[in-house]
Amino acid sequence: MAIEQINIEEFLKLGEHIPVLDARSPGEFLHAHIPGAFSLPLFTDEQRQVIGTAYKQQSRQVAVKKGLEYFSERMKNMIDDTEEIIKKNKKSFPNESRLLVHCWRGGMRSHSVAWLLDLYGFKIFTLKGGYKAFRNWALEQFEKEYNLKILGGYTGSGKTFVLQEMKKNGELVIDLEGLANHKGSAFGSIGEAPPPGQEMFENMLAIELFKTSTAHTVNTENKASIWLEDESRHIGTAGIPQALWENMRKSSLYFLDIPFEERLNHIVSTYGKFDKKELVNSIMKIQKRLGGLETKNAINYLLENKVKECFSILLLYYDKLYANALYKRENVDALLNKIPC
Repeated sequence: MAIEQINIEEFLKLGEHIPVLDARSPGEFLHAHIPGAFSLPLFTDEQRQVIGTAYKQQSRQVAVKKGLEYFSERMKNMIDDTEEIIKKNKKSFPNESRLLVHCWRGGMRSHSVAWLLDLYGFKIFTLKGGYKAFRNWALEQFEKEYNLKILGGYTGSGKTFVLQEMKKNGELVIDLEGLANHKGSAFGSIGEAPPPGQEMFENMLAIELFKTSTAHTVNTENKASIWLEDESRHIGTAGIPQALWENMRKSSLYFLDIPFEERLNHIVSTYGKFDKKELVNSIMKIQKRLGGLETKNAINYLLENKVKECFSILLLYYDKLYANALYKRENVDALLNKIPC
């Protein structure tokens, strides 16, 4: 079979139905990868370093020979690893005999893996420009103009739940906090999986923007609306790309107007079940802005099992913080739409 080299958008569209195999080293894959891809490293991290050193200090020919030596040792296991990936993901890719392969720049590693898998009998597509082309494409997604609608509201308003229900009802929604594995406050990492690195967060966000913005066929004058939750510039360790952030700040804001007591009860039921040590550590993160006395009172209430009193102090702090950020928006009165609940 002939190996086909394709561009990034065709690669991503095929990747919804065909396994994507990343031939870069385990360390490169762990740092960041195309969302949904499977790691099929041609070289270990150590072998890649040896080849790179040989290339820089000796010659391309020496590096290629060293690479071929490692490749000959890897060939059979690579076929076995590929078949294992297909077997484990049979529900997602039933009876699939086609594979997508890429490396860093679409060079020796992807060509070698593609040649081997093609020889074995798979139909292979490789990515022109490799992962580097994907990263350039991902960064371009943040520069585009989107028709955004922002769901806002004070802490405890249940914005995430509302967006989830909207998505079930067919609205286009991107869960920024879900991508960041963080709920967006000093307490946001409690109970969450480890966060992705910045590059991986951007990769996932770029894919979500691409999928949602192309979900419906619309003309350029009537773009489909994409709903996002109103967020700070950073969600935990993940930073929203500047161009997208600016787009969010100038977009219409739909504000959930939920009474303080209801929000307090929601916060208590959400966070009150967590370990007190974790909660105390989170309170200490905002000690400077919360103030010494309020920090002491909040912690004492928590240790005395007066959870509601503790979170009442914290909720008042976050309300003031959100109100300040809200009215720093340009033209906020024209953008703000209150939703009474």
